[in-house]
This record gives sequence, C-alpha cells and structure tokens, in this order.
Amino acid sequence: MISHTAEYALRAVIFLAQDYRGAHTAQEISQATHVPLPYLSKILNGLVRTTLVTSQRGLGGGFALAANPNKLSLLEIIDAVEPIKLCEQCPAGLGRKRGNSCPLHALLDQSVERTRAIFAESTVGDLLTQDKQARQKLCVLTNGAKSVKR
Repeated sequence: MISHTAEYALRAVIFLAQDYRGAHTAQEISQATHVPLPYLSKILNGLVRTTLVTSQRGLGGGFALAANPNKLSLLEIIDAVEPIKLCEQCPAGLGRKRGNSCPLHALLDQSVERTRAIFAESTVGDLLTQDKQARQKLCVLTNGAKSVKR
C-alpha cells in the first residue's frame, strides 16, 4: 500500500527516534535499517527539506530527528516523501459520473482513506513503545526459559 520510499523513510525516522536528538551518519542509518545508502541519502535530504529531520556537516554531525517522536505521525513522514494517493482512474474503466464512482473505485478510495487515518493516528513514539514492550516480553520469556532448563 505504501511505496518503498515511504517504507524506507519510516525505517530511517524510527531509527533516529530511538536516539532522539542524537546525530547519525547516513552510513550508520543505512547499515541499521538495511536501506541502500544512495537511496537513503535522497530520502534523508527530502526529510531535511520538510524539517522533520535536521542535518549537520562535520565532526559529530549527521542526521537527527527534529520532531518529537510522540507527536510525529507516521502519515507526516509518508506525506513528506511520497503521499498515499487516491486512485486517479477508475480500475473498471467506467470513470466518475456526477461525483459517483464505480463500486470498486469507491472501495479503493475508502481503503486509502482508512489507511491514511490509521497512519495519522499512529506516532513514531507509539511504535517505539510497542517495540520496547515486545523486547521486554521477549527478555522475560528468554530469562524464564533459561531458569527452567535443567
């Protein structure tokens, strides 16, 4: 549903949010997120232009998240690099007549709007909290499993 560009931007921002206000080189982000460096560089520069990310050259420089992760919606990130768009042409070839669309076209439009709403309601901070909780649960399970072994 979202493009590779949007997915890669989400990966990069989530990585940066884990060290909020810390700066990381494009190389570090690329290695951690498994996004090809040339592609990532273009995405990061786009995020800098939208002011979601800052960049600083030189020693100790790099890219840093400019927005508060708890207030930054996933939709803002997606819209910054490649917005999710409504279907422009009717997939059944019927077109739009008097503001109405064919049932398939209407359904596709609905699904895009719902997807956008879900991304708008979800923040980067939400994902970090969920990830942290998942890691904690895994750690408890792993430690519990070790203590059970004989």
